[in-house]
Amino acid sequence: MAEPRPLLATNDADLLDDLLRLAAAADVEVDVAVDPVAVRARWSAAPLVLLGADLAGASLISESPARVGVLLVCRGSPAADAAVRAAGLAVDGVLALPDAEGELVERLATSVATADVAARVIGVLGGCGGAGASVLAAALALTAVRRNEPALLLDLDVLGSGLDLLLGAVDESGLRWPELAGVSGRLPSPALRAALPAVQGISVLSHRRRGRPALGSEAICAVVEAGRRGGGVIVLDLPRYPPAADVAVGLADELIMLVPADVRAAASAVQVAERLAGQARSVGLVVRRPPASVVSAETVAEVVELPLLGEIRSEPGLSVSLCRGRPLELRRRGPLALLCERLLDQLLGVGREAA
Repeated sequence: MAEPRPLLATNDADLLDDLLRLAAAADVEVDVAVDPVAVRARWSAAPLVLLGADLAGASLISESPARVGVLLVCRGSPAADAAVRAAGLAVDGVLALPDAEGELVERLATSVATADVAARVIGVLGGCGGAGASVLAAALALTAVRRNEPALLLDLDVLGSGLDLLLGAVDESGLRWPELAGVSGRLPSPALRAALPAVQGISVLSHRRRGRPALGSEAICAVVEAGRRGGGVIVLDLPRYPPAADVAVGLADELIMLVPADVRAAASAVQVAERLAGQARSVGLVVRRPPASVVSAETVAEVVELPLLGEIRSEPGLSVSLCRGRPLELRRRGPLALLCERLLDQLLGVGREAA
């Protein structure tokens, strides 16, 4: 089956001529739709939609499923009503020709770009409440960026404090889950990453402070698969409860369970491990050692019956900083950073060799 192509959606002959010329300059094959019915039929599959202002007011289009990778295009100065329509459609932006020709050529070219190697998807969850899974997930993404790997960090824990808060990205512009909770099908990978907040080189999809929607399986699958086509590393911060956890667990290439070296934490982790059995492709254990713990990592692994991937020693300065609400910062030679390097050596090494 042929790969979906960018969609030029306009009944304005002059605008269409301009867009076809720009597509030729980008060396990209496109589909053309000149009426709302044809646009709607190709809406979800196209990696990029260039929507002419002449069709933006059609009710059939405004009622189309939410998605990223839609640009409203017009000739001359953007009309005031075009900006209003753009806000109503939740498009990525309004571009006016001829001033935006260079940007449109770039967007067309990148919309069909694919990575040589699909992204490795790593899920992280706690074996008990308060294990520190979000910190480990964010640290893995930061470490991937330091290794020059594109990193996408997805917050799937609706009841958590939010990865944007952990990374100091609360005020960064970009899409959050409420804007993507209704998406489905094939999303354009470059457009998705470009629409998300970027923090320390990581593309982050987190939640808003209030009004968090439940995450459906279609939206999770669409976002993860779009990220996978972009290459690099995708890290999933997973909750311990279904259904979001169950859906995402099946998408992860590797799953890491984080458990404190504590008797009650290990007992809780046993229950989580039993639920994961048969769902996850590969599950490994990381043990976090609190300062006063006398339980060994090997003992926890034996109780939980999972292979031991590594152990995190206490890092008091980091703990104090996070308790005070400061953004996560990794010391390059700190215990957490060193563990993440070892984990990525194992997990990405396997993925790259298999590819």
